[in-house]
Amino acid sequence: MSAHLSLLLSYLSPQPGLNCYCGPCASFPLLGCAPSTIGPLTFHPLFSSPDGFIEERMQTKAFQQYSPAHVDAVSVVAALNSDLCVSGGKDKTVVAYNWRTGHVVKRFKGHDREITKIACIHKSNQFFSASRDKMVMMWELQGPSQPRQQFSGHAMVVTGLAVSPDSSQLCTGSRDNTLLLWDVGTGQCVEKASVSRNLVTHLCWVPREPYILQTSEDKTIRLWDSRGLQIAHTFPTKQHIQTYCEVSEDGHRCISCSSGFGGEGCEATLWDLRQTRNRICEYKGHFQTVASCVFLPRALASMPVIATSSHDCKVKIWNEDTGVCLFTLSLDGSGPLTSLAVADTISLLCASFSRGIHLLRVDHSRGLELREVAAF
Repeated sequence: MSAHLSLLLSYLSPQPGLNCYCGPCASFPLLGCAPSTIGPLTFHPLFSSPDGFIEERMQTKAFQQYSPAHVDAVSVVAALNSDLCVSGGKDKTVVAYNWRTGHVVKRFKGHDREITKIACIHKSNQFFSASRDKMVMMWELQGPSQPRQQFSGHAMVVTGLAVSPDSSQLCTGSRDNTLLLWDVGTGQCVEKASVSRNLVTHLCWVPREPYILQTSEDKTIRLWDSRGLQIAHTFPTKQHIQTYCEVSEDGHRCISCSSGFGGEGCEATLWDLRQTRNRICEYKGHFQTVASCVFLPRALASMPVIATSSHDCKVKIWNEDTGVCLFTLSLDGSGPLTSLAVADTISLLCASFSRGIHLLRVDHSRGLELREVAAF
């Protein structure tokens, strides 16, 4: 065997104590992964894709594989506080996880089918989960593993979940075309509204306001007034199913996401929530359904920025005002990306079908970049 061949074989062989991240191994990251194991350093140059956007195909610094939160696809992740996130998935389990240390804090079991949505109460250890079992459950981190409260009233899978700013009310939506408004303290339904063909995909409560934003499979975004649960405004109908919505912290703007394939649809749209309620900007560049979007903290960059995640395995950062894509991170082998959440001022959490939850970090060392630093 030549010296060159020996050197090549030694390079390709996994080193003791290190996880292998070749193609086949990346498809099964939850099997046999030791917690907090640092993977090999992989250096890949940035390159320009055909659409002109800058992409980073793989992380370029140390990567940690934590113990997994779930044993199946993760449907949703939400930030509970500066250290903990709450997630749910096809394993029917709700998990509170410390993403800084890589450890499960607590598992909550009570649903009979896949978890679809999570909503956390601001500055609290309480949160809600929705499921395909038509139920919504309220949990407490320091409480028992059983739900503190249960909300039963929908005829089909619950696909929308939003908590009022004062935490006294909960709004739920479903594929049964119905929105329900609940008293959190008593668990009683206080309002009900139904609109034909309004298959709810997501709900988001506007900060400091009585309004609830809602997206639907009928390609429509609606703004509801919780005082009587009446439609306050209907935005112009889009060309594709609206999958998700998010409202800015000041309550002035919102984003909606579109389904699509092959670059048709697949956009996020910025809307004015104030008097005009017009479309402000569109963010085009994904090639499959955009499943989630978030407004990033204003301290993160010199300009306002947003992030989107898609079934095309990509997370993109955009200039909120101009619609220019600033950076694209490809999470190869992750499968569809299902949910995105802001963890702290520089960190994002991204849920996926095949590789659990990804911890992403904004890096300013070479301009505004995004890299994967851990997965669980």
